[in-house]
Amino acid sequence: MKPIPVESTTLATVAYDTDRELLQLGFRDQSVYHYFDVPAGVHEDLLRASSKGSYFNRAIRDRFVHARVPVVPLSWRLWGTVP
Repeated sequence: MKPIPVESTTLATVAYDTDRELLQLGFRDQSVYHYFDVPAGVHEDLLRASSKGSYFNRAIRDRFVHARVPVVPLSWRLWGTVP
């Protein structure tokens, strides 16, 4: 999955894995979430929405099982000390 930047005051990036129906959303606050069993049409509609934040609140938030993706600090990645 390759995140693509989007114009939104809520979202920063969107990525989608068709085979796993996995939607990854990167938010402006730097948090990243995975949303599971998301149909491709929802991803497509999100990308087409004039207000991605409104679409997220209406069609995705609280409608799909989701999990926050843990963020590995940059210093750990640079020095290879990821726990």
